[in-house]
Amino acid sequence: MNANKSKKSHNCNFLFVLTRLLRPFSILYGRILAVRNWLYDKEIYSVFAPVQRTISVGNITVGGTGKTPLIEFLAGKLLTGPASLAQPGTHWPMATLSRGYGRRTAGFRIATPADTAETIGDEPLQLYQKFGQRLVVAVAERRALGLQELARLHPDIRLVLLDDAFQHRAVQPGLNILLTDYNRPFYRDHPFPEGRLREGRQGARRADLIIVTKCPDGLSEANQRHIRAAIEPYKAPDTPVFFAGLRYGEPRNGLGQSLTAAADRAVVLVSGLANADPLDAYVRRVWNLRAHHRFNDHHEYTRAEVDQLLGSLPADAVLMTTEKDWVKLRPLLPADAGERVFYLPIAVQLLGNETDFWDRIEQAAFLKNS
Repeated sequence: MNANKSKKSHNCNFLFVLTRLLRPFSILYGRILAVRNWLYDKEIYSVFAPVQRTISVGNITVGGTGKTPLIEFLAGKLLTGPASLAQPGTHWPMATLSRGYGRRTAGFRIATPADTAETIGDEPLQLYQKFGQRLVVAVAERRALGLQELARLHPDIRLVLLDDAFQHRAVQPGLNILLTDYNRPFYRDHPFPEGRLREGRQGARRADLIIVTKCPDGLSEANQRHIRAAIEPYKAPDTPVFFAGLRYGEPRNGLGQSLTAAADRAVVLVSGLANADPLDAYVRRVWNLRAHHRFNDHHEYTRAEVDQLLGSLPADAVLMTTEKDWVKLRPLLPADAGERVFYLPIAVQLLGNETDFWDRIEQAAFLKNS
């Protein structure tokens, strides 16, 4: 017991010293980013104004805050178009545009049935496989160029969802959504390398709407008020703060079979996420989690890794993964593994104030009431 306490104390002291050593670099980094933002604010750096209506989803934190699930959430709702014009069997002409992180290609590209995670990126591929031809999924390192190419190739597109573009200030979006993880809020963090912020906390003032993501079930009104108060000094006065959680669906395999929740069902989890702790906690709560193989975010799996994962899988267990990892693992699976590998769908669920939220989103997407 004493040895454990001594070890914990040593680790805390090490982290304290390391933080102090990194703080000067963090201050320097924060000031450099502040100068960059000032140049944009004063219009010394030029900003591209797209012809399409745009909604940007992003963060000021390194790591996952749930951007792709929110893009899916928005797309699923907005594809029907304005409520006054919605017709069964039709969809609103819209697109998503992201950098396509992790792909081996470069430049502007629109997803096609022939694309893979290597050519388009894992998250864009996930979006394309989910929405198909209803949604144009595009990638480009330079978002301004990507928007121009979308306008040239698809002049009918009325709305573009910009994935991870909060810091991409070369483009001026119609609505700027900032996400912050409930478990790792930006207001408790510091700029890199001392912390995980991409810029200072004051960057939140650019947000038109803030969403606290990955909230636990039953988050109380008192806790919501506390979080809003903590965010208040860093946001613009009229910027609303919303809360959302992640809801896990029923796992499915490549054959379309589902996996029911059962505490005695053995599961081995594999994930390549920036923060897999919430996923781990959920699977551990619902099934008998035997092991969790964690890889880096956007990990590019190899056939040898897949063979090793399947070869070490206990006879009574199934392999479970995320939707993002599924699009990369599935092409590497042998034919006889189809029944033993499942992906776990997730979806965003707002915690109250849904009418206000969608009014603001639809105002930006369709210029409702304008």
